[in-house]
Amino acid sequence: MSRLKNTRAHALVAICSAVVVTLAVTAFMYAHKSRVLAAEQDNRPAQPAKLPAQQPSASPVLVEIFTSEGCSDCPPADALLAHLQQDQPIASANVIALEEHVDYWDHLGWRDRFSSHDLTLRQNEYTSRLRLDDNYTPQMIVDGAEQFVGSDSAKALRAVAAAARTPKLRLVLSPLEVHGSQLSAAVSVEAGPAPLPGSDLYAALVQRTATTRVASGENGGRSLTHVSTVLSLVKIGDARKAATPLPFSFKIPAGVDPANLDAVVFIQKTGQGEVQGAIASAPLVRP
Repeated sequence: MSRLKNTRAHALVAICSAVVVTLAVTAFMYAHKSRVLAAEQDNRPAQPAKLPAQQPSASPVLVEIFTSEGCSDCPPADALLAHLQQDQPIASANVIALEEHVDYWDHLGWRDRFSSHDLTLRQNEYTSRLRLDDNYTPQMIVDGAEQFVGSDSAKALRAVAAAARTPKLRLVLSPLEVHGSQLSAAVSVEAGPAPLPGSDLYAALVQRTATTRVASGENGGRSLTHVSTVLSLVKIGDARKAATPLPFSFKIPAGVDPANLDAVVFIQKTGQGEVQGAIASAPLVRP
């Protein structure tokens, strides 16, 4: 009987936790939608909440989402990604978000202006390594290790908490600098355990916030707000060569304010394996 009571107690705790998580995400999504509607009425872009100061003792966790403006199931997942980044709901984790727009929805009624075939290829690599049947959206991948439907808040919180318990390499990223049409910085691996052989260093240029009024397709008539949208993703090189700072740069996209751009740098095992460390850029330094 005591074992049955214990089982029921665990089940009750699990149910209560799931309810709390669902209510928290629902509240965030309601506030997020309210900001978008208010922005539409004022004819101005919606601005998400300011990011909180990250805790130095927390572990960086890279959360990627493969999404598309043409997919009607994606906006709730995009909102969940924004919640994870803006609210930082796991105290032991510093969530670093990458919103990656694939291009295989572009022929189904709406061409996503952020879509990239390179990002579709990146998702292909995960699909192969994780032994999935096919690509799908929305898909969330935490630290290159665990994947699931991108709107599943309970799984997202569990995966982020688990990833935060994995030891990470510490990266040092210089402030972004603008030089003409180029955005540049340098990254190094902090003294300590060396990166393992077969570890690649990547840099992503991301647009901090963006809003699109979708005119057609499954999301026709909706305003979609994005955070940390990947505009470019490059491989810097072998992570073992980052004992000294490695410079990298991006061309600033036409029409994008440099102040709305960030860089995310991460170490990932070759073959898009587990993420071993990540960092988001320091404030922009203007010339």
